[in-house]
Amino acid sequence: MTIEEEESVGSRVHDGVRYYFCHPSCIERFDADPDAVLRGAAAPPATASASAEYTCPMHPEVVQVGPGVCPLCGMALEPREVTLDDGPNPELVDMTRRLIAAAIMGAPVFLLAMADMAARGGIAMAHPRLVNWLSLALATPVVFWAGWPFFERAWASVLNRSANMFTLIALGIGSAYVYSALATVAPRFFPDGFRMQGAVPTYFDTAVVITVLVLLGQVLEIRARGRTTGAIKELLAFAPATARLVVGETERDTALAAVRVGDVCRVRPGERIPVDAVVVEGRSAVDESMISGEAMPILKEAGARVTGGTMNATGTLVIRAERVGAESLLAQIVRMVSEAQRSRAPIQRLADRVASYFVPAVVLVALLALVGWSLWGPPPRLALALVSAVAVLIIACPCALGLATPMAIMVGMGRGATAGILVKNAEALEQLERVDTIVVDKTGTLTEGAPRVTSLRSFGSQSEERTLAVAAALETASEHPLAAAVLAEVRARGLPVPRASDFRAAPGLGVEAVVDGVLAQLGSAGFLTGAGVDVDAALSAAEALRRDGQTVMFLAMNGRLSGLIGVADPIKATTPEAVALLRAEGLRLVMLTGDNRTTADVVASRLGLDEFRAEVLPAAKRDIVQQLQRQGHSVAMAGDGINDAPALAEAAVGIAMSTGTDVAMESASVTLLHGDLRGIARARRLSRATMRNIRQNLFLAFVYNLVGVPVAAGVLYPITGTLVSPVWASAAMTFSSVSVIANALRLRRAKL
Repeated sequence: MTIEEEESVGSRVHDGVRYYFCHPSCIERFDADPDAVLRGAAAPPATASASAEYTCPMHPEVVQVGPGVCPLCGMALEPREVTLDDGPNPELVDMTRRLIAAAIMGAPVFLLAMADMAARGGIAMAHPRLVNWLSLALATPVVFWAGWPFFERAWASVLNRSANMFTLIALGIGSAYVYSALATVAPRFFPDGFRMQGAVPTYFDTAVVITVLVLLGQVLEIRARGRTTGAIKELLAFAPATARLVVGETERDTALAAVRVGDVCRVRPGERIPVDAVVVEGRSAVDESMISGEAMPILKEAGARVTGGTMNATGTLVIRAERVGAESLLAQIVRMVSEAQRSRAPIQRLADRVASYFVPAVVLVALLALVGWSLWGPPPRLALALVSAVAVLIIACPCALGLATPMAIMVGMGRGATAGILVKNAEALEQLERVDTIVVDKTGTLTEGAPRVTSLRSFGSQSEERTLAVAAALETASEHPLAAAVLAEVRARGLPVPRASDFRAAPGLGVEAVVDGVLAQLGSAGFLTGAGVDVDAALSAAEALRRDGQTVMFLAMNGRLSGLIGVADPIKATTPEAVALLRAEGLRLVMLTGDNRTTADVVASRLGLDEFRAEVLPAAKRDIVQQLQRQGHSVAMAGDGINDAPALAEAAVGIAMSTGTDVAMESASVTLLHGDLRGIARARRLSRATMRNIRQNLFLAFVYNLVGVPVAAGVLYPITGTLVSPVWASAAMTFSSVSVIANALRLRRAKL
C-alpha cells in the first residue's frame, strides 16, 4: 500500500511519519483508520495473492502464477511462500461445496440402492425403470458437476501423457455411470450375461458414492496438507506488528514496516524484539527458544546482538536496528525452510520410478479382471466383470506413493526449524542419517570464537604497549578471530594504532606490512622463520603458553623478533556435552585447527578427542575431507569461518554455525541457529526420524496397493465367495492417502 514518493498518488502524515500511497482508495482507508492500515502493512501478507507463485507438493518443478492444478498428478497447487494467514484455501472451499452438494443429491440414490438390496420385491423391484430414471436424474449432477474436477484432471493427464490417480478415478466413475445410463435408457440392447433376475442392474449408487468419498478424501487431504506448514506459521507468528521507536526524547509505536536500519527502539519486559539489532542500553534476559530450541533465557547487555521475534523477559532494552524486513533472520529462516520443503530427497526416485509404471499396470489389471470375470465368472458374469474392473481402478492409489516422501520432508523441515536446525535441502537431511565421521573446526565451533589476549611479552627495548600497537596495525584489515582479540585489547587499553601500508598476507600463516616506515611481520613461528627472522629465543616461552591452551603469535620488526602475543579462546560451555552426545551416536570426531600441535593437543585433551589435525592451512581442510571420503567415510564438516567454506561445500553434509560468517552458512547445507554443536545430535535425530517416517509411508503405500489391487480384482473370491465393492474400494483409496499424511504429521511431535 505504501510506496516511494515518485510513484505515489498522494501522502498522509501520521505520528510524525509521512506515508505515500499508490491508489486513492488506499488514502480513503488510511483516513478512516490509519492504525488498522499500518497494522496490515506491518504484518506478513494476510492472503496469498493471485499473482503469487504456486507449486505442486509432489512435483516441485511445476510452478505457475496463481492457484491451479498440477498437470502431472492433478493435485491442487500450493503457494510457494507460506504466510501467517493464507486466507481460505480456494481448493478446499470448492471441494467442500461440491462434497456437500454431492452428499445431498446422492443420498436418495444410495438409499434406493440399499432398499433394493435389502427388500427384493419392494419399491425398487415393483418399479425398476422408475427407480433407474430417478437415480439417473439425481446421479447426473453428482457425477458431472460435483465430480467434474476429476474428469478435467484426468483429461489433462492424457494430454500431458502423465497418467495419475485422477485418470483411474475418472475411468472408474465414468464407466459405472455410462454403463448404468445405457442400462436405463436402452436395457433391451444388453445380453443375458448382464441381467440379474431378468433385469439389467445399474450402478448409479457406485458412481455417486465413489464421487462423494473421493471428494471427502480431497477435503481431508487438503486440510492435512495445510497442517504441514504449521511450523513455519508458528515462526511467522513471532513477528510483532509494531515497534516502539525512540526519536530524540520522544517515543511512539509505529508499524514494523516503517522501521529502518539504524533506528533506535525500546523493548519493554514481556514484549517481542521487533528486528535484528544490537543492544545500546539496558540489561535483560531474552528467551531465544524460537530460533535455538533452548529454553534457558540468554543475558543481553550493551553490545550484544538480539534477534527479531525473540522475547524480552525481565528488563528494558534499547536497541539499534541492524537488519529489517526480508533481511532479518526470521525472514531468512522462513524463506530457507520453505525452499527446503519443496526439495526432493534421493529416496523419492524409488517412488517416482514405481509411479511411472503404476497407472498403466493398474489399467492392465482392470482389463484382465474384466476379461477374466466375463469368461469364467458366475452369473451375471458381465455385470460382475464391470464391478470388479471398476473396483480395481478405484482402489489403486498412486497418490499415496507420491505423497510418502514430500509430506514427511515438509513436516520434518518445519520441525527442525522450531528446534534451531535449518536444513537447506532434502538431500542433506537424508545424507545426515548416513554420516559416520564429523570433522570439526576448532575456533568458533568448539570454542567461543571470541579469543582474548592473555599474554604479552616484548623483546629488546620495545615496550609491551608498542608491541601491541604494531600488532593491531597489522591486524586492522583482518577478519580472523585472533585479529579481533588484538584490536579489542588495544581499545581496552586506549592505545593509538599506527598507520600501516603495503599489506601482504599469507592465509593461515601471517601478515606483513610497513608500520611507521618499518617492515613488521606477525604470525606463526614458521612464517617468521621463512621470512629470515630468528625466533629461537622465544620458542620455550611460546611452548609454555601453548601448554596452557593459548595460541601464540610472533611479532618481528626490521627482521628481528620483537614480541610475543598469547591469545586464549575459551571452550564453549556446551561443547563437552555436545562431544559426549556425538560420541554416544557412534560418530568419529576429527578436530581441525591452524594452531600449533601443542595448543591443539591441550584442547583435544580437555574435550576427550582422540583425533585431531594441527597446523592445518585453510586449503588443507578440504583436502582432509576428501581424504576421509576416499577412505569410504560419509563425512560431515562443522565450521563457522570463511576459510571453512571449501570444506563445508566438499563434505557430504556441511554444518555451519549461525554465529559465524555468511559465506560459511551459504556453503553449508545445515545451519545451527544457536551456534551450538549439540544441534548436530538433534539434526541427526531429525534425519533418522524423517527417514524412518518416509520408509513407513512408502511401506504403507506399497503394501496397500500390492494387497488392495489383487483383492479388488477378485483373487479372494474362490476362497471367500465375495467381491470388493467399488464403494469400499473408494473408501480404502481415500484412507491410504490420508493415512500417509497423518503418519507424516507425527513428525511435528518428534523428540529432538
